[in-house]
Amino acid sequence: MKSHQNIVKEKDEKMRAAQMQKYSKKVQVELNDVKIPEINSQEVLVKVKAAGVNPLDILILNGSIRMISDYDLPLTLGNELSGVIEAVGKDVENFHVGDHIYTRLPVNQIGAFAEYAVVNEDAISIMPKNLSFIEAAAVPLTALTAYQALNDVLNAQPNKKLFIPGGTGGFGAMAIPIAKSMGLYVITSGSERGRSRTLSIGADRFINYHEENYANILFDLDYVIDTLGAKEIKAELGILKPQGKLVSLKAVPNYRFAVENNFPVWKKLLFGLVGARVDSLARKHKNEYHFLFVQANGSQLQKITNLVEKENITPSIDSIYNFNDINKALIKVSTGHSQGKVIVTF
Repeated sequence: MKSHQNIVKEKDEKMRAAQMQKYSKKVQVELNDVKIPEINSQEVLVKVKAAGVNPLDILILNGSIRMISDYDLPLTLGNELSGVIEAVGKDVENFHVGDHIYTRLPVNQIGAFAEYAVVNEDAISIMPKNLSFIEAAAVPLTALTAYQALNDVLNAQPNKKLFIPGGTGGFGAMAIPIAKSMGLYVITSGSERGRSRTLSIGADRFINYHEENYANILFDLDYVIDTLGAKEIKAELGILKPQGKLVSLKAVPNYRFAVENNFPVWKKLLFGLVGARVDSLARKHKNEYHFLFVQANGSQLQKITNLVEKENITPSIDSIYNFNDINKALIKVSTGHSQGKVIVTF
């Protein structure tokens, strides 16, 4: 029964939202009272319980991804959340008032750092039953990134070898079990304190980067998911076999990325220039270089939910902040010192 009319908030009712007023290197947002957004026929209104704070939020704040997505300001930040559905649009079929959901919000419609969020039903999934709201808010962005890297970009095949450098943090906590569920042999690197957790969630081999350099001991791999950025690309390409594939979450977008995202011609040319060096390195090694910017996808998130429940996967959480302390949470993420996900709760 869709009782959406009687639950929709009064027009002009206010909520608190963490907003950026301008692009800035300073890591700071304002807590403002803004109107609760209205839903259209395909959307749901979610009362936000928890939201994940990510390096992506810092990149949006400082203008680093304006070429990929340029936002109207002021902008409510926040890319992933968990919460309870308070209202559903008249054409929403698969979700109901009271459902516990989680989501990576669509790139052009972010806003998780607020008491309420509006999201299209095709971007949400029912939350895994084995996770709390705080744990669930730590999952969508990293899990979808891992799933899209492995499934959509690499088209990863069973029994192939995958390397995830720096796989001991929040990304690895999701990527390793997802890769194992696809039948891959997974190697990762990190500091010694991450070894036991990484092996316990399924990694086949762990390299302590303080003691060994992966570039000297790994060779003939099928896939690499780069989490470290441009400075590592040359070494990562060097450990792939011919026709091996590298997907970067951190380095530079290239022409292929612009084409896959249907960007206008001028952006294709620009990204072609930006990515020219890594593309030519990849060609030299007879490899493929891809760049990934994670998209919202409710049906993929539902598959992740099933896997999280089946394998009892729990995300790695670093710290939890109250919404009033959103700036402290953002600063924590911007320093790069968090071991796992930083969460704000409402």
